[in-house]
Amino acid sequence: MTTQKTEIPEDGNGETPPEAKHQDAARPEAAETTGDASAETIAKLEAEVAELKDKMLRALSDAENARRIAAREKADASKYAIANFARDMVGVGDNLRRALDSVGAEERAASEVLNNLCVGVEMTEREMLGAFERNAILRVASEGKPFDHNVHEALSQIPNPDVPEGTVVQEVRSGYTIAGRLLRPAQVLVATGGAKAAPAPHAESPADGQKAYPDVAPAKADEKGGKIDEEL
Repeated sequence: MTTQKTEIPEDGNGETPPEAKHQDAARPEAAETTGDASAETIAKLEAEVAELKDKMLRALSDAENARRIAAREKADASKYAIANFARDMVGVGDNLRRALDSVGAEERAASEVLNNLCVGVEMTEREMLGAFERNAILRVASEGKPFDHNVHEALSQIPNPDVPEGTVVQEVRSGYTIAGRLLRPAQVLVATGGAKAAPAPHAESPADGQKAYPDVAPAKADEKGGKIDEEL
């Protein structure tokens, strides 16, 4: 196959006409313009890709955060769903304890019927406290401990130089936690006038897998309730 070669016409003197010279000069300029346009297009496309990649990463991050929040809320809902019910039930436990404390040992010894009634109330109290413990509802240990505003509510101060200042000397109403979160603060009386007490241990986050309050004790009946089996 023969390749045809375009011949540039020459004038009578054997020179290339000016029009042909202008055409030859325009070809490199057109190629350069095309190259600049291609580079600009590539840069624009790369910028769009980078922007889309950034949006995608942000969307993935938002989705992951939403998933974690939903999982945490679901776990909290499962752990604390009975919080309101538990708060009401610890009030019932308070009334059981008040009923038992209102009956003296002499009165119980003098009346078999009254003693049997108290034994039944003690059994009910112990069963209730056992149910609390099985559902991660724990009583806050207070007496003899440094006052901790995280779990204690001070009702009054009592002058007592025999114990360090700020020590809880009497618990008026028991406090409880549920799954490491405060359910109800303990109402206490705090000593004043003694030596300065050491600060209460700092509460840790329940997310660390440890108790939120270091002085939380399992809910259990007192010494009277502990002798129920012997009396029966």
